[in-house]
Amino acid sequence: MSNIIITLPDGSTREYAYGISPMEVALSISEGLARNVLSAKVNNMVVDANTPIHESSNLTLLTWNDEEGKSTYWHSSAHLLAEALEALYPGIKLAIGPPIQQGFYYDIDFGDYKFTSDDFEKVEQKMKELAKQSNEFIKEEITKADAIAYFEEKNDPYKLELLQDLEDGNITFYKQGEFTDLCRGPHIPHTGHIKSIKLLNTAGAYWRGNENNKQLTRIYGITFPKKSLLDEYLEMMEEAKKRDHRKLGKELEIYTFDDDVGPGLPLWLPNGGVIIEQLEAYAKKIENEAGYSRVKSPHIARESMYLKSGHLPYYKDSMFPPMEIDGVNYYLKAMNCPHHHKIFSATPKSYRDMPVRMAEYGTCYRYEQSGELFGLMRVRSLQMNDAHIYCTEQQFEEEFQNVNALYLKHFEKFGIDKYVMRFSKHVPEKLGQKYIDMPVLWNKTEAMVRKVLDKMGVNYVEVEDEAAFYGPKIDIQVYSAIGREFTLATNQVDFAQAERFDLSYVDENNEKQRPIIIHRAPLSTHERFIGFLLEHYAGNLPVWLAPKQAIVLPISDKFAAYAEEVGKFLKKADIRASVDHRAEKAGKKIRDAEIKKIPYMVIVGEKEESTKSLSIRMHGGTDLGSMEWQVFADRVIDETKF
Repeated sequence: MSNIIITLPDGSTREYAYGISPMEVALSISEGLARNVLSAKVNNMVVDANTPIHESSNLTLLTWNDEEGKSTYWHSSAHLLAEALEALYPGIKLAIGPPIQQGFYYDIDFGDYKFTSDDFEKVEQKMKELAKQSNEFIKEEITKADAIAYFEEKNDPYKLELLQDLEDGNITFYKQGEFTDLCRGPHIPHTGHIKSIKLLNTAGAYWRGNENNKQLTRIYGITFPKKSLLDEYLEMMEEAKKRDHRKLGKELEIYTFDDDVGPGLPLWLPNGGVIIEQLEAYAKKIENEAGYSRVKSPHIARESMYLKSGHLPYYKDSMFPPMEIDGVNYYLKAMNCPHHHKIFSATPKSYRDMPVRMAEYGTCYRYEQSGELFGLMRVRSLQMNDAHIYCTEQQFEEEFQNVNALYLKHFEKFGIDKYVMRFSKHVPEKLGQKYIDMPVLWNKTEAMVRKVLDKMGVNYVEVEDEAAFYGPKIDIQVYSAIGREFTLATNQVDFAQAERFDLSYVDENNEKQRPIIIHRAPLSTHERFIGFLLEHYAGNLPVWLAPKQAIVLPISDKFAAYAEEVGKFLKKADIRASVDHRAEKAGKKIRDAEIKKIPYMVIVGEKEESTKSLSIRMHGGTDLGSMEWQVFADRVIDETKF
């Protein structure tokens, strides 16, 4: 066999014998590197580090510092968990055990045994004992008949059901020590890489997500190659608990849910209403400056419109069931797009009118499964910072770039300094099923999007098979102050709807042309974005967003009248302020204001009344000393400006 050429990420090349493995390549570079290799990416496919390479290839050696390396590490940790559980609880049935964004889980049928967090320490100790054996993860290709026979002997119905969906000749087992599991892989070289282990919690999980199936016990865990990394993670989790938007939303009286209203349908309390109004005012100001016009659309529409748009065939499971009115089916609006297309087509357009930019904070309704609802992050009623841009092909690059630039402007405003843009593309084999069957336009628009991203030099990754059904899109992943990841915003290209809705404009030659449509939502929905902001700021919202910007605290009833006078002045200055007239000591009032995270405490007593001044304390304890009324008001007003 002739030698092959291996190209490394820095562009350098090395020549090796046919069949060399990534681990052998790592050893040829340095033993230190090889000790840290967890898996490898060969021509963009993640594989075991000992996989033979049979052709000249691009090679990336994956370590803990790579996301794919962590994913492999946590996948192998799930197998280690299953091995420990089988050793400790003979007769259990294993379902699935994938890696997740932070750690892994395994779904287990414990039969009559009630597994709880009280069992964690025993399982962790067993996992550590097994990890120290440094057992190799060995891949074995197996026939479907042999795989079925193996799991029939183990009496494991879940693996047998999974095998039904697999084709013969495409089935692999992985073994470590005495444990064997059905798995595609890849895995780390051996269990010895797994050093620090922590089981986190348990939850109920229906087999295959179907509530008609048996409920299994899902065990979540996380592992690290160093104890210091586990310690850092646990500290971050404690901070995350303090920042949980569900906890803060209740404490700060932002929103609530009610059984009579229904799950996933948030009720915004007055404080939440203020935040929404401020966000909308900010967004409208930025959009007005960028040439957007505001529109409004109804909350329901006929079935025929969603059939025309194509949303019903592709999106029906996410829409509420139809309601029949006068013999016609109507649907709750799940997206603003078709409504905006109808608004565009309501009046004739020429090339002189282009681009047309229309924005709406429209309320939409999505039927999320009950098990997927999560605070404000996954809801059934959502108010979206939505807009559609209708432009010519010549205008597309500038318009798409302007949308991305708008995102960056918002990120700066909210202190979001870590983000990545996910360029989501189609896959040709799913045209006509998951995606509109227009291959030429798919390739053309994806190339146009890539050109804009490259030109801007933004941080982006390309992701296969995650496009919208009508075109490629950019999903923006942002990270909060403690590193939690959120899918926050989207920028989508729609090349299908213009034809479906017969949208057109007249060009310079008086000929009819189809516009390109850009669908963007930079501030996501009120629900998701406010949930993100609560966690990002730990509830300490900036002055311009804070529901209550100042609270006047008289140190005793003797100064109630003066406090009321100050409160009226601040309100007249359009500052969101109130007066705490409770018969409590000043220290108690200050502590309560701190808990409510009110930015400014205005403390008034004998000195302040006699000098017609204010004593100002900031949330967090900083004392700003004495101020004149107007000086303080100007400070707050200045901080409220967009």
